[in-house]
Order: sequence, then structure tokens, then C-alpha cells
Amino acid sequence: MDRMIAGYGRFRQSAWPDRRRLFETLATDGQAPRALVISCADSRVDPGMIFDAAPGELFVVRNVANLIPPYAPDGALHGTSAALEFAVRVLKVPDVLVMGHGLCGGVRALLEGPPPELSDFIAPWISQAVRARERAMAHPESERQLICEQETVRLTLDNLMTFPWVKARVAAGEMRLTGGHFDIRTGVLSLLNRDGTFETVIPD
Repeated sequence: MDRMIAGYGRFRQSAWPDRRRLFETLATDGQAPRALVISCADSRVDPGMIFDAAPGELFVVRNVANLIPPYAPDGALHGTSAALEFAVRVLKVPDVLVMGHGLCGGVRALLEGPPPELSDFIAPWISQAVRARERAMAHPESERQLICEQETVRLTLDNLMTFPWVKARVAAGEMRLTGGHFDIRTGVLSLLNRDGTFETVIPD
């Protein structure tokens, strides 16, 4: 906690003065993010840093293995789906990016099976991605981690389209869904093409 407080001190001294007006505007006018990013909770993956985004630009939902479950308005507690609903129906984001990443621990647990101490929540959560695991297991062992990371992105994109208000906005051309993968070892971002392959992004 001491390091966090020290970081806050640096923020107040250096970043806050430059961005005070921005925060005041966000407080007064509210947020209007340009995209929803569905990312992993992994501490090594920071969408704000990766996309050099200012406060208010990205609405970020982070969870284990960047998963969105299928549409299920059953009265249970669905934190991820609730955040999705707010971003799509209230904020009306024009873009949704599902971003997997390299060396994902949730994907590793999906492939190898979670340890016993993760049986309360992790095991049932990642079980929704069994289809991604099955597809990855059809590949050589050395490729399975990456393949499964990419398959969780495809799975989440499919699940997003089970939400009627997502499907409606996509069909109306009001919102785009994009899949991506960030390699934390190299800093390389790849995006999912229409042909189903991931292609490295080459910045201008």
C-alpha cells in the first residue's frame, strides 16, 4: 500500500495539474468513451497504457481470460454482463474490442485444469470456455496456449452476439465488434481479420 500511496503522490504532483481540467469536464459532462475494451484482469495487461488513452476514452471490463458469458437475464449476479449492458445501452460505445493476451494464466488453467484452491470461482468461470479448449487441443502442444488465447477471443465475440441489444446495434451499423491479442513479451498487438486469422497491427 505504501508504494500505491507514493504513486498517488506523484500523480497529484505531476499528472493532476495537467489533467485537472479534463477531470472537471468529465465530472460535469459525464463520460462518453470511444470504445469498450474487454480485457483480462492480468496485472501485466493495461488497456489504457497499450492504447495510450486518456481518462474517459475507454470503458474497460476486465476479468479472468477476457470472457463474456452468453446472454442470460436470469436474475443471478452477472457483473460482467452488467458492465456490458451499461456500455452498450447507456454509453452507446461505437466500438467493442475483445483483447486476449499472451501467457494468460486463465487460459493455462483452462488447458491444464485449475488447481484445487481455485475451485470456488475460477473453475466454473473458465468452464464456459470449454469450446476454446477443445479447439486448441487439436493442435500441437507447443501451439495450444496461443491458440486457446485466440479462441477465447472468438468465443467471446460469439457470445456477445447472443445479447439482443448488441446484435441489434451491430446489425444497424451503430457498433463494431473487434477481436485482438496482445503479446506481453513483445508488445505486439494483433487484430482478428474477417478471414478468421490474427494479423499484426503496424502503426502508421
